[in-house]
Amino acid sequence: MLSPNDKKLEKLDPFYRPSMSKQKTSAEIISEARNALRTVGTQRPFTPREDQRKLFGPTSSRTPENRPPSSFSLHASSFESSDSRPISGARLSPLELKPKAPASPTTEEDPCLAFPKPPVDPAKIRRISSARARLFRAASQGTLLPDRTLPPTESKKTVESKETVVMGDPMVKINGIHLTESDAVGHLKSHPLQLTYDGSFSEIKEQETFKGTTSLPSHLRSGGDQGKRRSRTSSCFNSSDLSRLETRAVSKANLQEKETEIEVDEVFWNTRIVPILHELEKEENIETICAACTQLHHALEEGNMLGNKFKRRSILLKTLYKLVDIGSDVLSLKLAKIILALKVSRKNLLNVCKLIFKISRSEKNDSLIENDSILESLLEVLRSEDLQTNTEAFLYCMGAIKFISGNPGFLDEMISKDAVEILMNLIKQINENTKKCGTCLPNSGHLLVQMTATLRNLVDSPLARSKLLSISALPQLCMVMGQYVADKDVCTNIARIFSKLTSYHDCCVALANYSRCYALFLKLINKYQKKQDLVVRIVFILGNLTAKNNQAREQFCKEKGSIPALLSLFGTFHRLDLGAERPAVGAGRAQAQDVLIKLTRVLANLAIHPAVGPALAADPLAVGLLLATLEYKSIEDCEELVINTTATINNLSYYQVKNSIIQDKKLYIAELLIKLLVSNNMDGILEAVRVFGNLSQDRDICNFIVQKNVHKFMIALLDAKHQDICFSACGVLLNLTVDKDKRVILKEGGGIKKLVDCLRHFGPTDWQLACLVCKTLWNFSENITNASSCFGDEDTNTLLVLLPSFLDEELALDGSFDQDLKNYHKLQWETEFKPVAQQLLNRIQSHHTFLEPLPLPSF
Repeated sequence: MLSPNDKKLEKLDPFYRPSMSKQKTSAEIISEARNALRTVGTQRPFTPREDQRKLFGPTSSRTPENRPPSSFSLHASSFESSDSRPISGARLSPLELKPKAPASPTTEEDPCLAFPKPPVDPAKIRRISSARARLFRAASQGTLLPDRTLPPTESKKTVESKETVVMGDPMVKINGIHLTESDAVGHLKSHPLQLTYDGSFSEIKEQETFKGTTSLPSHLRSGGDQGKRRSRTSSCFNSSDLSRLETRAVSKANLQEKETEIEVDEVFWNTRIVPILHELEKEENIETICAACTQLHHALEEGNMLGNKFKRRSILLKTLYKLVDIGSDVLSLKLAKIILALKVSRKNLLNVCKLIFKISRSEKNDSLIENDSILESLLEVLRSEDLQTNTEAFLYCMGAIKFISGNPGFLDEMISKDAVEILMNLIKQINENTKKCGTCLPNSGHLLVQMTATLRNLVDSPLARSKLLSISALPQLCMVMGQYVADKDVCTNIARIFSKLTSYHDCCVALANYSRCYALFLKLINKYQKKQDLVVRIVFILGNLTAKNNQAREQFCKEKGSIPALLSLFGTFHRLDLGAERPAVGAGRAQAQDVLIKLTRVLANLAIHPAVGPALAADPLAVGLLLATLEYKSIEDCEELVINTTATINNLSYYQVKNSIIQDKKLYIAELLIKLLVSNNMDGILEAVRVFGNLSQDRDICNFIVQKNVHKFMIALLDAKHQDICFSACGVLLNLTVDKDKRVILKEGGGIKKLVDCLRHFGPTDWQLACLVCKTLWNFSENITNASSCFGDEDTNTLLVLLPSFLDEELALDGSFDQDLKNYHKLQWETEFKPVAQQLLNRIQSHHTFLEPLPLPSF
């Protein structure tokens, strides 16, 4: 006898698939997404590696005459001998000054200015050099140090400091300056030279003069005018000059310190730098010259002579420029490093950047670039030089950095040296300048191509992606895209950056939250509709943004003309695909198919939104293009396109709306799906079964399934041992069993046994599938009178064992899952499986007897 609750269960309607109007639990929403609506994945568009390193690749939209050259000749004559500012064209009027006669013509120097010069303390040399370095650094940053006025007592102490350092070594006297010999020539490193210094130095000699010492070239000696720059102009002051004389007297200590500093530089120059320059002029062999260049760089750094404030800088640069003509890549990199450290500007900065660019074009030189740490020098150019003044130099500097970034071995070094921050700062400057001027600045587009190509390489690193997010770089890149929308190369590079970034969840969320990006992407789609390499990436980005973000789907569809733009693009490449049937244009056909693959993915993702899906299902153009794709494409011809198209139709078929084109053409769609069912592609079969799962809610489709024996195929799929396929096939069978006339089909092909086997194999790990099996068996047994006659003795007994064990919470949920999955697993078991399984168990138990029938008596 049935209990009141069991009687109520007997009157329940057969189980249907969930309807849209019913309020769903979280588990039902997840289950529904699995059953009907799902996103589609695809691969990122492939970017082939360029065979040659050039400023602009073979796919560039720039014509050769409209872009800077990647090949050029470079010689010593290309550099300017003077790195000073160019002379102005305006002529200046001479100053009207009358010379004054000296008050005392017999004296060569004014005794009031002829202060005694104290000897140089060798211990102060390094201290003064360090102070000088700080002065240079301050001046290079635009800071001018005011003259320091010393109190008279301190000034006196300075003037009276005349002690001579005697350390026991022989003394060397240089123009009245006493230094120990070890301090004066200790750094010559076994290169004893006779160096003449006219006007200030007499001779610098060791105790013994080595034989074979050659004299220095005249331009390396500190003689002539250069040696006499420190001598004062002889003059005498009259009574009218007393006030000026008093001012000078107060600051004479500072002057003496500066003179001492100059003398220290003279000593260092002649003892450390000049011998190396002499070695460089010999040009004996490349190895020797390279070693001398390395020694020169270290010496200049030690003497704080790098930068653009050193007075003999022009002599150094002339010597280095001459060596460029040797044409050695190893030597040229060492020369370039020193030249950049000397802070050249304008044409010379451009030429040294070109020199490094030219060397970096060959991959075999990557090891040289790594050994000489030239990357740091290039990044320093971008960090410290003015962008607007040196745009062309920046172009070749960035070109070299781009080549270097193409080698994965340099990525960590580039990122650690703040390459990401430097590039984004430059991009920000360009954005601000463009916004201020109202137009794109000349050559800035060429520069942006190099910067964005470099960033494209850098974003392969997780640390680079993290940095881009931390400095809000994505909106800046979108801004560049908007300002340079007419520059296809810039837009393509940024699209490549976004293609990589949006493959990662945090970057994808960051871009999706920048609401202006959707209108920008639509603008690019409309402008470059036939430019496959750009639009395929834009569509891929949209597919990533809309894959798991319902707000992104909504924002995109709110943009005016969004869906028409996608469908127009679909039509364009659909026609290109149809017209590219000749083998000669096979590459074009593959490119067209790639765009269609990405497009169908976007449509499938958008269809998940409850407002967008019904609209697309009712759009004749959208449905027509999807069905046309299934008509002329076989899964053997283009597997991903056919599967994505079927998945899109599946999502659209989920919506049971009156004006749905999918519903109007449901029988035609069912015919097309049979081709997939009989294929050997399991992914294609799965998508086709999913569509049948939605369409089979309609009676006409159920009749079609039975007439075409599709149900037999669904029963056979229960043996696939594939959870998703079994789940979808079971869904179709569930819908078929709603019709009483079609329930008998489950007995064909061992359907009941296969369902019970699915329950046994997948139940403990997939309560959604177990629930579908129980619902199908519930529908099938609606008019049950005896459990054994309904299910068969074997299957009845199996159910009587399985269901009680699965309804035992301890046994059912005793799985090795992490906590989150365990909670979700328990939710599915409690809300989906348990209610249905309990009802089915009660029905079987109430219609089952354990009494065995008596055998017939024998007569």
